[in-house]
Amino acid sequence: MGKFSRLGNDLYEGRVSVNFVGRKWLWYAISGVIVIAAASGLLTRGLNLGIEFKGGVEYTVSLPHSQATQANVNKIRDAAAGTGIKQAASPTVVTAPKAIMATLEVMSPKDANIVAAAISKSVGVPISNISTSEVGASWGKDVADRAIDALIIFLVLVMLFIWAYFREWKMAIAALVALAHDLVITVGVYALSGFEVTPATVTGILTILGFSLYDTVVVFDKIRENTKNQSSSRRTYGELANLAVNQTLVRSVNTSIVALLPVASLLYVGVFQLGSGPLKDLALALFVGMAAGTYSSIFIATPLLAQLKSREQAITEQDRRAKARQRRDADRYASVPSFSEDLPISESPEGPAGELSEGDTVARTPFVAPSTRPSATGSGRVVPEAKAPIEQSGSAHRPQPTRQPRSKRGK
Repeated sequence: MGKFSRLGNDLYEGRVSVNFVGRKWLWYAISGVIVIAAASGLLTRGLNLGIEFKGGVEYTVSLPHSQATQANVNKIRDAAAGTGIKQAASPTVVTAPKAIMATLEVMSPKDANIVAAAISKSVGVPISNISTSEVGASWGKDVADRAIDALIIFLVLVMLFIWAYFREWKMAIAALVALAHDLVITVGVYALSGFEVTPATVTGILTILGFSLYDTVVVFDKIRENTKNQSSSRRTYGELANLAVNQTLVRSVNTSIVALLPVASLLYVGVFQLGSGPLKDLALALFVGMAAGTYSSIFIATPLLAQLKSREQAITEQDRRAKARQRRDADRYASVPSFSEDLPISESPEGPAGELSEGDTVARTPFVAPSTRPSATGSGRVVPEAKAPIEQSGSAHRPQPTRQPRSKRGK
């Protein structure tokens, strides 16, 4: 723990630094591969929309834990398809710890009762152990539309908030790109895993977008603090932005780990203990989104912001001055010109510097030796400044009085 604390201090002070901004193309390539894989899963497999979005009839067959087996799943699937009802031809049947759930398309109440009776007979359970939930297709479409509207409103509010807080639209663009990155990855993982998309999934996605935004705002706030006096700094905008990421790196990692541990526990319970339900849908969205949000705030948002800002003329000029200061600090005598025969002597209003016409003279300043007068000692004693140069006295050739002993005085 002591080494980790020292590492955090070194990152904050800049003694140790990870070049996140300088290696932006590497991070872009990694993110591109992940996003393409997620998008391909979304396009090829599609989302497994829950009954709340596409409508239908869901049967929950309560069984002892030992009877929630694949054999009974096959029996329920064959029984539903064997009714001859068109909407029950391709049911989706999954197991839970103490139940088997079958989802069918929207059908009339009469057909729903026929399917329930067939399921009851196939697994040998009373009809009272089968609960039926019906959702109309129009209601499911309305839920999907409202979820999309909520996502759009959220993104618009995010952009306005960041623009108003930082007074910088490029920060808003970088934050939105990072949010889109997290959204595509999360939705793609849902498509690849085959998890059912329910209203709990939408809740989880909106939650992780807020988490990702929070982490990004913290980094951007540190960037604004570091670049406040950039005009007198010896670091470029990209270096100051990279310093901000390193200064908040330990905090971001610690916050993410603390948040992911309980979510991972929820995901384990929802998948392996409960087997179905909104808990696992919410936990998967939270887990994937939080991990992607931490990655995007460090590897995507800040490098993209530095790249966008580097195209501004003011930032380009400040970066050029900062690099000149770095070269001057590296070699203090690099800016001192070496003597050459054509070195300019003075600026002349009659012609260019270094060119003398016939008859011109060069004014020379007399050399003045530095003062060698010793400093006065003692509290409050100051040697007065000389008012005139020291000259030879007129009495230098006359005998000067000398101090006589007391015994010879007056004789």
